[in-house]
Amino acid sequence: MSASFMTMKSEDDFEKMAIAGSVVAAVHAAVREAAVVGTRTRDLDHVAVEVIREHGCRASFLGYLGFPASICTSPNEVIVHGIPGSYRLEVGDILSVDAGAIYEGWHGDAAFTMTVGDVDPEVQRLLAVTEQGLWAGIAAAQAGNRLGDVGHAIETTAAEHGLGLVREYIGHGIGRQMHEAPSVPNYGTPGKGLKLKVGMAIAIEPMFNLGTGSTVLHDDGWTVTTADGSPSAHFEHTVAITAEGTKVFTLPEPKLVPAPS
Repeated sequence: MSASFMTMKSEDDFEKMAIAGSVVAAVHAAVREAAVVGTRTRDLDHVAVEVIREHGCRASFLGYLGFPASICTSPNEVIVHGIPGSYRLEVGDILSVDAGAIYEGWHGDAAFTMTVGDVDPEVQRLLAVTEQGLWAGIAAAQAGNRLGDVGHAIETTAAEHGLGLVREYIGHGIGRQMHEAPSVPNYGTPGKGLKLKVGMAIAIEPMFNLGTGSTVLHDDGWTVTTADGSPSAHFEHTVAITAEGTKVFTLPEPKLVPAPS
């Protein structure tokens, strides 16, 4: 869900978002290390809480619209918004982890999907292609391009590899609010949609399924799974639109993706 307003950011604002993003990256690293066979997803939430606290930040997710945890943990057919709980990781699982951190009022938000032990080669391909789709979207998120260019790059990646594209859940603007305008769909028409300008910040987050793109929202009001029970992968980064290119904040150090020459 995106708010109805969009804010433009200064270089100072971006510096704070980069710090928030580095904390999200630290959460990802700690959770990845802890996510071994037998670990409960609620244990991973505890790991995230400690990392966020150690860095003097607050969790973006905890209490957001009533969400009861600091990260989302989404195993196997769960696409997004999985609530950490008693589920214990097993060999062959995949797990999507979505985390957000707030530094001095500014948000960072990112997700990744990992394997637990050996997985089927087709599942491994799903993860690789979904991450590829994320970076294709990031490369297209350049000043002067439009949101349709970003969505088209992601959509094309899914189509070329025969994967289901989730359309109901999309990316968003981000800044002092975790969800701001604009909405950032994972599909689109080149040259259409909002023009990207220096000072914007968006979260790009493709979700690809090994089966169809259809989804089911569960009774808890949060958990979203694939309609056909197929595995799903989710990758996300918070990025800034700058004059030099697209700057990815949710890494240990910001990474600049220059505009194509």
